[in-house]
Amino acid sequence: MNVNNASLAAVAVKKSQYPEQSLPEIAFAGKSNVGKSSLINTMINRKSLARTGQSPGKTRTINFYNIENALYFVDLPGYGYARAPKSEIAKWGGMIEDYLLGRESLKAIIMLVDIRHEPGENDKMMYNWLRHYGHRIVVAATKSDKIKRSQLQKHKKMITLSLGLEEGDILIPFSSENKSGRDELWSVIEQLSGLTPGS
Repeated sequence: MNVNNASLAAVAVKKSQYPEQSLPEIAFAGKSNVGKSSLINTMINRKSLARTGQSPGKTRTINFYNIENALYFVDLPGYGYARAPKSEIAKWGGMIEDYLLGRESLKAIIMLVDIRHEPGENDKMMYNWLRHYGHRIVVAATKSDKIKRSQLQKHKKMITLSLGLEEGDILIPFSSENKSGRDELWSVIEQLSGLTPGS
């Protein structure tokens, strides 16, 4: 998709604050500091629409971004950030669960993992939870520019085995630095959202 128009449409902590306009939604989930905001900014050709920060746990709300009035990108709070108070972590968890379980316009979830490391327990729990509830999951393995090309297949296999990906599951190495994986991820998003490729 050629993105010229993208805007923050809603910032929500409860259902009543979700956008009223019904568009296909693609949600982005990942643990804190995995590069979620950077990936979203790369996908929409913007430098700072999705806020990035050095400190994990920057996103504490569910942020809806209107993309070309054709779909929403939904940035979910990062999980697994231990420095936040437990009450705050529980609140984020409930917020994410309410959204994921009750949103009919949600077409797929892009789950981010760091390609350099084996997925952690929080990643495995999230993946299994999403699968249990029948969500379509696409795994984006971020920071692919940080490893050698010759190591790519080895790291993809590590993630595949660790998460228990099955045949037909989609795993896309992605880099916000050199934009590798961007076109492939857009192609998948367009397909899952029912949009015409190249629109």
